[in-house]
Amino acid sequence: MPTQGMKQRLRDYPRVMGIVNINDDSFSGDGTLNIDQALAQAIQMAKDGADIIDVGAESARTNREAIAVREEIDRLLPFLDAFGAACEEAEPRDDSQIWPPLISVNTWRPEIVEAVLQAGRVDIINDIGGLTEDTNARLCFEYDAALLIMHTVGEPKIAHTEEVYEDIWESLEHFFVDRLNRARRIGLSDDQIILDPGIDFAKQRDDNLRIYRELERLQRYDLPVLLPISRKTVIGEVLGIEDPSRRDAGTVACLVRGLVARADIFRVHNVKAVADSVRVIAAIQRESLALG
Repeated sequence: MPTQGMKQRLRDYPRVMGIVNINDDSFSGDGTLNIDQALAQAIQMAKDGADIIDVGAESARTNREAIAVREEIDRLLPFLDAFGAACEEAEPRDDSQIWPPLISVNTWRPEIVEAVLQAGRVDIINDIGGLTEDTNARLCFEYDAALLIMHTVGEPKIAHTEEVYEDIWESLEHFFVDRLNRARRIGLSDDQIILDPGIDFAKQRDDNLRIYRELERLQRYDLPVLLPISRKTVIGEVLGIEDPSRRDAGTVACLVRGLVARADIFRVHNVKAVADSVRVIAAIQRESLALG
């Protein structure tokens, strides 16, 4: 999908991003190194209502070494090559769904970004590195891809669990002003930029909860907002649940908060549960407007 008009398309209905992990180290335990299995997961997510598939080949877990650049590329390219053809044999869930689903690649190293953009069929680069330098933004401009800018501090794959903020929102706002200035100087348009507050990345429990509580503040940028809600550590801390796969009810609670705050994209493992919830809530909201 060309990026022209992407901003409106992402904001005209709540969008669901399904998570596909082509690795054997996913914190949620759903990763696979088998490309056929990863492809089957992605197609099922598309059938369940995913508007975007976010595929990553390296776990973001910070207590693991980064995998080799070549290994990450070799995991991603076969999936990207096969996904488009596989979608031709499936059908959208309903008329509101983006079809075929957009493809987002979750990575941070410019070598991987360039390789997947050269290969084609990639709509969004989900840069978990926080855009600490400009190369990934320049590559998105060159290849007409969207860039998802996530708030974090420090380098990926290094734990920042002790990070303390005087005011988490002051950090977020300073960060986004700086990164947006960089991206726009390079030439990225508002159709090519998505913001992510980076839940659980270099943040404490209270930081995460305050972000959810005051999420409307991100509307000041008038850009699509992605909310990573799925099975997050903060949910486990609130509920006392260590197993991430048992946090889906808490995930839906975060979805509801995000919808109230007008977030646009919800990144999840359990696409069907969240897509079903979105459809019901959207129907209620439309009925309320009709009665109003």
